[in-house]
Amino acid sequence: MTRSVWLKADDTVGDWEVRKQRITTGLEAGVDWVLVDESDVGRVRQLGDVKVAAFRDDADVHVADAEDEGEETAEADAYVVGKDGEGDGTVDLPSDFSGSADLTTLRHSDDRAQGAYIHIRGKEYETLAEQAARDADHTLVVGEDWQIIPLENLIARIGDQTELVAGVTSAEEARAAFETLEHGADGVLLDSDNPDEIRETVKVRDATEREQLDLQWAEVVSVERVGMADRVCVDTGSLLEHDEGMLVGSMSRGLFFVHAETAESPYVASRPFRVNAGAVHAYVRTPDGGTKYLSELKSGDEVQVVDTEGRTREVIVGRVKIEKRPMFRVEVDVEGDHVETLLQNAETIKVPTSEGRKAVTDLQAGDELLLYYEQVARHFGEAVEESIIEK
Repeated sequence: MTRSVWLKADDTVGDWEVRKQRITTGLEAGVDWVLVDESDVGRVRQLGDVKVAAFRDDADVHVADAEDEGEETAEADAYVVGKDGEGDGTVDLPSDFSGSADLTTLRHSDDRAQGAYIHIRGKEYETLAEQAARDADHTLVVGEDWQIIPLENLIARIGDQTELVAGVTSAEEARAAFETLEHGADGVLLDSDNPDEIRETVKVRDATEREQLDLQWAEVVSVERVGMADRVCVDTGSLLEHDEGMLVGSMSRGLFFVHAETAESPYVASRPFRVNAGAVHAYVRTPDGGTKYLSELKSGDEVQVVDTEGRTREVIVGRVKIEKRPMFRVEVDVEGDHVETLLQNAETIKVPTSEGRKAVTDLQAGDELLLYYEQVARHFGEAVEESIIEK
């Protein structure tokens, strides 16, 4: 499930300079959407590349109408009804929702609006949100002194009908929204000028999307020199932490944790963006849970980085270096199964052991290495249920 962070930046948060600063901070942090007034869409487009949602200035006028009249109008990626209308309480709710102006606009076949903004003021507004969710791609719900119960109700009732976006004012509230009823909201609408809160909310989004892997120890059976092979260094566009690395291996069912070159050495300076990952034939794990051959990687690809606790994140490949180098064949035993990989014979290549970080050149039979192990076969990198023998 892909989560999203929306940033509220309409005229209720301040003048254009205040809004501009908020939007710029959001762009730098990596928000997914910016929610503005329709008149600001063009300004946001000039600031950077981000999805733009706009409150309709007039819910009864489609953007094409303005273009037909010769006005230069920047188009938003989505239009939202509810501001200065029924959604925010400016206009009283009708006794019968069939007479709702906001819902009527959402139901137009000409895509006048793709989203609804609703301030939850009571049960009747929860009902409005449920009605809107039937037609809205995005249903944004906010409230003062926000309570978890209304959000739980909406998550339970709306299900997969819409992207449910919960209004929040802090990263902590965002975390709670993403965790509510285990499923959580699909997105959050952040209303904050605080750069730290904006950046932290994006980090919360990223953390909720990351896969958590169960790593386990495997006993080294043998380490032997096997001559020269084409070795792959994966240089990423990110700085990796000291406890991070990649999962690589000759056999898809058992991927070895290989540390990034974050440690200083008397032989070479650290390269905290690099993982010396092994030979060209080896698998490397990707963010979607699949694998690629190291030889296939190229600049712009995404690979998965994992830390020693099994927490994952995605990084972009900046370049791949393939050179002939002397190699070790490392074989381990995990649950009675023997798996192996080829790693360069060099002191700078390090792996986590039960006794701490250790250079491949110092490995011995009986050491315990960290491994990601799963009893699956793979076809073009995808897990399949069939019998494949790797040896």
